Amino acid sequence: MPTSRPLASVLFVCVHNAGRSQMAAGFLQHLAGDRIEVRSAGSLPADRVNPAAVEAMKEVGVDIAAQQPKVLTTEAVQASDYVITMGCGDACPVFPGKRYLDWALEDPAGKGVEAVRPIRDEIGRRVEALVAEIDAQREA
Repeated sequence: MPTSRPLASVLFVCVHNAGRSQMAAGFLQHLAGDRIEVRSAGSLPADRVNPAAVEAMKEVGVDIAAQQPKVLTTEAVQASDYVITMGCGDACPVFPGKRYLDWALEDPAGKGVEAVRPIRDEIGRRVEALVAEIDAQREA
């Protein structure tokens, strides 16, 4: 049985790969399933995913508890169609032919779940728009 290639590959990058990029990857995986390949990484990965981010995502039915922060690699960027940065500065290598987006989002590090919820909700809105954009390009 042949496997179909994903419509696109998306890499979410933030400094610690413990909050924003993990929530974005969780939303995209939840919304797109196998249709879009999802990666996340950090320029200086933390030891674990932010517990407040895990709790906030659990509230909306997305489980990111098993995820581990990963280091950003050149290979991950090269393998992605979309590279979405969230405050990683100049740490992300740039290659031609990729779609780069910078999402200015508050860092949830050190915040409780109440403060993380609005960040989560904004990430959810942006991921929904990204899925719609990828779907529209496929249909064009």
